[in-house]
Amino acid sequence: MSFDTAPAVPRPPARTASAPTLSGAQAVVRSLELLGVTDVFGLPGGAILPVYDPLMDSTALRHILVRHEQGAGHAAEGYAAASGKVGVAIATSGPGATNLVTAIADAYMDSVPIVAITGQVFSTLMGTDAFQEADIVGITMPITKHSILVKDAAEIPGAIAAAFEIASTGRPGPVLVDITKDAQQAEVPFVWPPKVDLPGYRPVTKAHGKQIQAAAQLLAEARKPVLYVGGGVVRARAAAELRTLAETTGAPVVTTLMARGAFPDSHPQHLGMPGMHGTVPAVLALQESDLIVALGARFDDRVTGKAALFAPHAQVVHVDIDPAEISKIRTADVPIVGDVRDVLVDLDAAFRGAADGTKPDIAQWWSYLDGLREEFPLGYAPTSDGLMSPQYVISRIGELTGPEGVYVAGVGQHQMWAAQFVKYERPNAWLNSGGAGTMGYSVPAAMGAKVAQPERPVWAIDGDGCFQMTNQELATCVINDIPIKVAIINNSSLGMVRQWQTLFYDGRYSHTDLNTGHDTVRVPDFVKLAEAYGCLAIRVEKEEDVDAAIRTALETNDRPVVIDFVVSADAMVWPMVPQGVSNSYVQYARDHAPAFEQED
Repeated sequence: MSFDTAPAVPRPPARTASAPTLSGAQAVVRSLELLGVTDVFGLPGGAILPVYDPLMDSTALRHILVRHEQGAGHAAEGYAAASGKVGVAIATSGPGATNLVTAIADAYMDSVPIVAITGQVFSTLMGTDAFQEADIVGITMPITKHSILVKDAAEIPGAIAAAFEIASTGRPGPVLVDITKDAQQAEVPFVWPPKVDLPGYRPVTKAHGKQIQAAAQLLAEARKPVLYVGGGVVRARAAAELRTLAETTGAPVVTTLMARGAFPDSHPQHLGMPGMHGTVPAVLALQESDLIVALGARFDDRVTGKAALFAPHAQVVHVDIDPAEISKIRTADVPIVGDVRDVLVDLDAAFRGAADGTKPDIAQWWSYLDGLREEFPLGYAPTSDGLMSPQYVISRIGELTGPEGVYVAGVGQHQMWAAQFVKYERPNAWLNSGGAGTMGYSVPAAMGAKVAQPERPVWAIDGDGCFQMTNQELATCVINDIPIKVAIINNSSLGMVRQWQTLFYDGRYSHTDLNTGHDTVRVPDFVKLAEAYGCLAIRVEKEEDVDAAIRTALETNDRPVVIDFVVSADAMVWPMVPQGVSNSYVQYARDHAPAFEQED
């Protein structure tokens, strides 16, 4: 039936004659351009091939061809986390799409705004187990903010615009857009901007005034307050507002693994990172507080230890843009749903009113905390095997690079040391896989961060285990002139697993030796591997050579640099709270726990 003979029913406004006719694939590219996207990471295949043809003609989009789709996903994450923009990854159907799953899950856990665009088999073949078919919408539904299947070319602009809207607003996160091949090939009028209707999606950004007042009153009355700062403060670009509130109240500040840099390490009110491998002052400040003001944090098990025993005397003000997080783990006495940046501004004003121009008397609290800082400073024991201390290597990377660098860690011991021993003075300087703990994150995420921040030195601080999972993206870096610096903290083992085996499994090192480091067969030889990829490669085995290697890396900007730092396998991450116990049992070093007050 033609439109001319159709019955008189409500229908969309007629498109203007000027609307160009584009294929669905062209609409994908044009939509990305109009959304302001400049960089995408991807790998072509049959079901997404129609998109790659017009992509070749785009002068606004830089497509970076990765060597594995997981690399595209992590690169999009690194790009987003370093810049605050939405990262974009493109893959084909089936295994191409499923290779993105780990990165999508990672982005979901850490609230990183990315859009994953995948090709899908012809709509007529869906459900038939066609070649390279996978139900990627169904697979990713639990790990995305939203997953969209597009089978009609006319819906492509709206779907992509909606994906960007959802990914970047409220609590940020990943959105998947899966587009069938026939939708990519069909031609339809291209209308921009599309109408984006998202029923039920209404993120609350402005907090309720009464809740703000209640929180301010608790802050004014508290004698042992702590500002517990999570990654939401970084995502909300609220570092300046956080500092204002902290200085107004005089309260101590702790920054979680995801929030490093949200509050300057050099600030006298900063106690460091809390949690399983946090500083003793930060861990015990939370544990012994009478008021916790949680800002964009979610009471993760790595922060709380055994949740039932966490901060037993504290009232809780919980600020989060995601209402599902509030009281999920720890019941909030004052729940505040809203954008943490706006909440901080309102809370600062309300506190000034509640405190009537005077700061609360928390001198005794600070005296106790300063005593902890003096007694339990962050440090490390020298190695006993003559090999380098990994903590020394990482601290020198931070000191020689400075606060303007970007530091991207893999997962494990080196991640904790990088969080502890690099001093962070600004947000978006520290990138890591916090919630999912994804080995292989560092190199591709650093690649994405360098694309987003080309003027900054970007370090991938990686372990010898993590590095072997995604080091093929060094080829991407070389071919595309993305000169990241890679520091392999090579202890020849799966270090964090080995530490747990040392402490909890009587030193039974079941399948954790990797044979990459000192006095081993060195398979692979990281120097030869890096050189084969076209990188400048350096091996460092003595502490006196560390600075020269780092300086060489910082001065080399025509290709990636890979430094194989051969370190001791016996070094451990301290402090540590063993899993499943109260944070009161924090150990400063092996067999060294601070005294603490126990309730009768």
